[in-house]
Amino acid sequence: MWRSLALAGFLISLLGVVAAPVAAQPTGVVQSDILVLDPEKLMSETIYGQRLLADIQDERDVLVAYNRRVEAELEDEEKSLTERRPTLPPEEFSDLADTFDRKVQQLRQDSERMSRDLERKREIAPLQFMRVIEPVLADILSDSGGVVIMDVRAILLRSGVADITDLAIERVNAQIGEGPASGPTRSTLPPPEPPGD
Repeated sequence: MWRSLALAGFLISLLGVVAAPVAAQPTGVVQSDILVLDPEKLMSETIYGQRLLADIQDERDVLVAYNRRVEAELEDEEKSLTERRPTLPPEEFSDLADTFDRKVQQLRQDSERMSRDLERKREIAPLQFMRVIEPVLADILSDSGGVVIMDVRAILLRSGVADITDLAIERVNAQIGEGPASGPTRSTLPPPEPPGD
């Protein structure tokens, strides 16, 4: 749904970009008032879209590995604390247990924050993608003499419209490549080290 919303907003903006049909149309571009586009295919089959998706997956893998390592370390620490309990004065054990509980709470909060940040990056990736490739789609719209690009998923029946997805993939790959060197979905630094004892 978020991809449909991203494309819908983009398509509305395109209507203001194209003022008049171009007199001389480039060869090889189908001429049609109505164009359709598959945004999911466009993102998954362009170099730039694949890079955005790979960045998010890489960061997810880092977070999963971090959470597993933290979980294992906390289990070891809890086991060690339990084994030491009979040899410690009650007050000292209570202080150590409280410190351990605070550490667990802090690590849980850190993990939840990193998960929320990653989810936000996943949600904005299509918006970032469409914003960067907008000039390419605007050129295709102009070259075709079209007036609108529609999301193919929103059309039940179609006749006399042109699917420009493959053309868009070709042009985005040629003109955008891997896309900007930085952006909200570029992998950030690895998760922080767990706090020590």
